[in-house]
Amino acid sequence: RKQIYGFPNMLNQLKYLSLVLKYLTENLSIFGPYSIDVMASCAFSLDVDSINNPSSPIIDHASKLFRFPVPVLILQGASLLFPFLYVDVKQLRLNPGDVLQNMINSQTANKASKGKQKKGNDSYSHKPNHKRTLVHSHQSSLCISPVPTGLTDHEILSQAIMFMFAGYETSTTTLVFLAYNLATNPEVMKRLQEEIDSTFPDKGAVRYEALMQMEYLDCVVNESLRLYPPAARLDRIAKETVKICGITIQKDMVVMIPVYALQRDPELWPEPEEFRPDRFSKQNKQSIKPYAYMPFGVGPRNCLGMRFAQVMVKLALVDILQNYSFSVCEETEIPLEMDYKGFVGPLNPIKLKLETR
Repeated sequence: RKQIYGFPNMLNQLKYLSLVLKYLTENLSIFGPYSIDVMASCAFSLDVDSINNPSSPIIDHASKLFRFPVPVLILQGASLLFPFLYVDVKQLRLNPGDVLQNMINSQTANKASKGKQKKGNDSYSHKPNHKRTLVHSHQSSLCISPVPTGLTDHEILSQAIMFMFAGYETSTTTLVFLAYNLATNPEVMKRLQEEIDSTFPDKGAVRYEALMQMEYLDCVVNESLRLYPPAARLDRIAKETVKICGITIQKDMVVMIPVYALQRDPELWPEPEEFRPDRFSKQNKQSIKPYAYMPFGVGPRNCLGMRFAQVMVKLALVDILQNYSFSVCEETEIPLEMDYKGFVGPLNPIKLKLETR
């Protein structure tokens, strides 16, 4: 049920997205500001307004946070054979925290001032807010002695950065790849638009319940995530020594799961390079082998923001396709050249043509 609470905030950000799209014909960079604005608004009640201010420092930091230098990636790979070469990326001096900290402090001061005037009657005080949850945990720890159980200031800021920036990068690239796949497969886009038009006639307002019941939309999003999962691999550390299929995995060993490779493995997916949303239809979904598809991971350690991201992406896609169609242009790169320095993404910006319906 909590998933619905952030829905009005997402709808509000779509107004600006649709407005800006009127002036764009090829550049998909607008998806980045939309993603960061939704994350900031829903998770922390911050009004970043980066759609109208694309040069905002927070966008610059967000785009760089998960772009690691090539030597770091090489050392991480080599650490499987030579553990002493392991580089903990958390220790790198990637410091977008100052910008976010200033924004949080400013917004907190403003809300506190308004809260005093309204004496707790402001609807804001009842609005779900991850920032408030983190701060409340911190304050609770100050009341317990001698052992603190809450979060420190540094931990609060670290969690805030991960909520916002990890969600920004993955949601942005997912929307970009969706637009690319639809532009290069117009028959899929036409069928999706037909489902959208039948679900929300006359370009009607998007409703949460109806959105989440759209079967072909779900197939399209899943297939795009199969071809272009946000993370090329997942890392896990074995909590105990275990033997699987004759292979012994020692305790504390780092296990890397090649998600990108698994989801394009011809032994698991017929014609894996083809964009075929019907792979995820109700009739075909049962034939997908377990762990062959995991763009968000699986099990208790899967992506915390999986459902939130799915709603945000589907909502934006439906709103855009109600009014526009994607198509390739002279500058569209086919096939794409990929960049593997951080999350999965195109090496060069994807250029598409946007046409009014």
